[in-house]
Amino acid sequence: MTLEAAARLSQVLLALALIQQSLEHLAVSRPDRPLFAARILLCLLVVAGLASPWPLVGLAVVSLMVLQRFQGPYNGGSDRMGLLALWCLTLTALMPAPRLKELFFGYLGAQLMLSYVVSGWVKIINPDWRSGVALRQVFQFSAYPVAERLRGWAARPRLLLAMSWAVMAFELAFPLTLLSRPALIAGLVVAAAFHLANACLFGLNRFFWTWLAAYPAILWLQDRLF
Repeated sequence: MTLEAAARLSQVLLALALIQQSLEHLAVSRPDRPLFAARILLCLLVVAGLASPWPLVGLAVVSLMVLQRFQGPYNGGSDRMGLLALWCLTLTALMPAPRLKELFFGYLGAQLMLSYVVSGWVKIINPDWRSGVALRQVFQFSAYPVAERLRGWAARPRLLLAMSWAVMAFELAFPLTLLSRPALIAGLVVAAAFHLANACLFGLNRFFWTWLAAYPAILWLQDRLF
């Protein structure tokens, strides 16, 4: 996958992710509608490939306005990854030198890999995750819209222990997928399925679309390094 093709795919996927987020705001927040309507328009220009790279620059400016409006990335990790992807893609598009383009786009791929490793490390040093207690509490006490029948999983400690270790093992081992193309593709499929499950079970839909937008970067990075 060439840098141009990978970056273009990431741009489209991220624009679609931002459209989905913006539509949520349009549905519930009247004062912020002009801001998010403008973001949708810029995203449509990105998807259409018109006036590049200026719609990306516009989205970067809008991202600063959103940060100021909500006093930071209000939706946690998904917003941070979205900001990282947006600014990396914007700088990739703006840089005149090929090496600089590779630097910024490769940085996005590296950060995607680290997002899994760091998440796994934070979990494995936590005794509640190692014992399955953390996952049990997610199902038992979480405010996320978990179906009532799924709350019964909190009474299945062996299953939750196995699930906890499966998640931690996958996240910590994720860098090994870079050693071969089939392994990386398989790893990304598993990771996407994990994010999709979280979206379906807990309503964390932003993580799925935002992380998906960064996948072309790590696919390109693997090609570049190996």
